[in-house]
Amino acid sequence: MNLSPLSSILVNRFGSRPVVIFGGLLCGIGMVSAAFCTSIFQLYICAGFITGLGLALNLQPSVIIIGKYFLKRRPIANGLAMAGSPVMLCTLAPLNQFLFDTFGWRGSFFILGALLLNCCVAGALFRPIGPISERQKNKEAKGALREKTDGGIAEIGEKNIETKEDRDCCENFNKFLDLSLFKHRGFLIYLIGNVLMFLGFFAPIVFLAPYAKHRGIDEYSAAFLLSILAIVDMIARPATGLLANSKWVRPRIQYFFSFSIAFNGVCHLLCPLATSYMGLVIYSIFFGLAFGMVCAMLFETLMDLVGASRFTSAVGLVTIVECCTILLGPPIGGTLIDTFGDYKYMFIKCGAVMVLAGTFLFIMNYYNYRMLAKEEKKRMKEDGEKKDNEDARTKKGEENVKAVEKIQDVNETAPLKNDENGLKNGANLPTEP
Repeated sequence: MNLSPLSSILVNRFGSRPVVIFGGLLCGIGMVSAAFCTSIFQLYICAGFITGLGLALNLQPSVIIIGKYFLKRRPIANGLAMAGSPVMLCTLAPLNQFLFDTFGWRGSFFILGALLLNCCVAGALFRPIGPISERQKNKEAKGALREKTDGGIAEIGEKNIETKEDRDCCENFNKFLDLSLFKHRGFLIYLIGNVLMFLGFFAPIVFLAPYAKHRGIDEYSAAFLLSILAIVDMIARPATGLLANSKWVRPRIQYFFSFSIAFNGVCHLLCPLATSYMGLVIYSIFFGLAFGMVCAMLFETLMDLVGASRFTSAVGLVTIVECCTILLGPPIGGTLIDTFGDYKYMFIKCGAVMVLAGTFLFIMNYYNYRMLAKEEKKRMKEDGEKKDNEDARTKKGEENVKAVEKIQDVNETAPLKNDENGLKNGANLPTEP
């Protein structure tokens, strides 16, 4: 996740297809290389760094290209795409165990590497839409601008030239990673809310099975709670996409996202009340539902705020900031468990943080929509006044043109009238005898 800005830069530079193919190749190489490792450090490099880099180069382009292909049914597409994670969560664990029992850990890495190479095939299906880029047009425009400049530019001081070069460097960098998003009000609201949310988003999943064992439930039944959560999550994601695409929810999708986060937090706050296995099953069902709702709209709401053109940079910047709280959430939860000797404080912390995040997003999105409405009203008023001034200037200009034309007509007809008067006067003169 720390390499997400790199993925965004590569997608903006080369497009989604080559980045996904290269990422799939790295994933395959990393896992196959792990099969030949002889030390833990080598496994860190191969299965950790190389495979992790490949996965980072696969995730973001897969999310970004949805916004390029879909508009009308984009929430449904996001929900279906995000449903892949719980599907693999249900199937990969037993598959890994089967491969380990049958082929050993080296053979398992080798086979998983071969499976991950299919990401290259999937990336080949990422057909680009429209022209690749506008870089050539920009270069031609800059060249034409340089030709129009005269010798007066040579009089600019060295300090101004260095400032211009720095500005050009920043502009070139912003083409690949748009840092101006940090001035975007909606983006900042989304970023702050998600940073709070991820402090309590993943910790309950990590500690759900240990909490069940702490309550005296056997190991296999505790592990089955995660399977229940994954199955409900798998159904909830596309269902949420369908709901979010409806005409009632889509215009208010930011509020729906806020509600989903708060609902997730309420589930965690009520979890300590579940003391029996059936109570934990009910908690897992509601937790899976809330978890799927949040995941299905996580990127859709961001695209709704910043637009498809800036979404690539937005995903990279959001992910690099969010990863800090994602990494901190489970350790903080573990610290609370070790300190108080009870899991309920971890669930209360996660629930309180997520309710706070949902409330913050709801209030600030309402404020953002109000400010956008005022800004739009002000802009329309200014456009109206500008149009009235232009109409007045146009009308005055037309009147001036008519006046000038009238004066010209008078000046042109005056000599003719003088000639006519002269002829009349000549005709009235008496003739000599």
